[in-house]
Amino acid sequence: MTDPARIDQNRPGREPDGADTDAQGPRIGFLGPRGTFHEAALNTQDDLACAELVPFTTIQDVLAATAAGELDLGFCAIENAIEGTVTVTIDTLTQDVDLLIQREVVLDIRMALMAVPGTELADIHTVLSFPHALGQCRRYLRQTLGHATIESAPSTAEAARLVGEKRPPGVAAIGPSVAADLYDLEVVAIDIEDHPGNQTRFVAVAREGVPARSGHDKTSVVIYQKADAPGSLLTILQEFAARNINLSKLESRPTKRGLGDYCFVIDLDGHIGDELVADALRDLKSKQADVKFLGSYPAAGANSHEVRAEASESWRAAADWLDDLRAQIR
Repeated sequence: MTDPARIDQNRPGREPDGADTDAQGPRIGFLGPRGTFHEAALNTQDDLACAELVPFTTIQDVLAATAAGELDLGFCAIENAIEGTVTVTIDTLTQDVDLLIQREVVLDIRMALMAVPGTELADIHTVLSFPHALGQCRRYLRQTLGHATIESAPSTAEAARLVGEKRPPGVAAIGPSVAADLYDLEVVAIDIEDHPGNQTRFVAVAREGVPARSGHDKTSVVIYQKADAPGSLLTILQEFAARNINLSKLESRPTKRGLGDYCFVIDLDGHIGDELVADALRDLKSKQADVKFLGSYPAAGANSHEVRAEASESWRAAADWLDDLRAQIR
């Protein structure tokens, strides 16, 4: 692939990604270079171990390449427990491309401050990282490195790569500690995120396809209002409340059509294959200006496998019960 957005594999100071041209697995684009949290999250997915991982410079480039058919999957961060929504991901999915979420992955995030070996905290005058990572460490930076200049980088690992390659004195990067090993840096401080339990949610997206119901699913949609009027949001929410559908996320995002024009991005419990979810979306599509379907996919998180197993067992028991009743029809 000749897309200039793809990270150059032959840069000095970078190890080759080891992509096998004969690999039988899918081609998956992610925010590079090597050593990002995106790559770490992908490495937790055992069924993607044979995939060819293709690093890109920006999240927009990952999604654009997926939409163009150059990749089988695009993999992007979409939400962080401290900083909230990764707006570049959600806005690109909402406004610029037509892709469907295939799965979500939740990764525990531990931030490290790294610099060239021998650097002390007192030596650091500049800190470089991805804006979301900087936001997750805002309190630490203010209290411990309040004198330092804060600068943005395309990704956490790219910040580490730049520091490791140029080796400027007094410049540090924030990112995963594995990046320190990759780019010949030393960890100056670990666990510098502002709050414990820091996690990031990632999504894998494709041009088409909806995963089958798993028994513990999530559906993501974008709803455009027919009119910005009192009670318009309530009208939308009532469709879900009337069917006892739980919403795990609700936020407004600008449509880019004009100041004050917003749409609602919603994550709800359930699958489009569920009768109640399908009925709610049907009604919303008929009553609102538009509904964009972003996907139905297995929900991640603690005990997700146990919840799916329990739901499957409950469904089988209910199916047996119904079959027994129908058998009595004369």
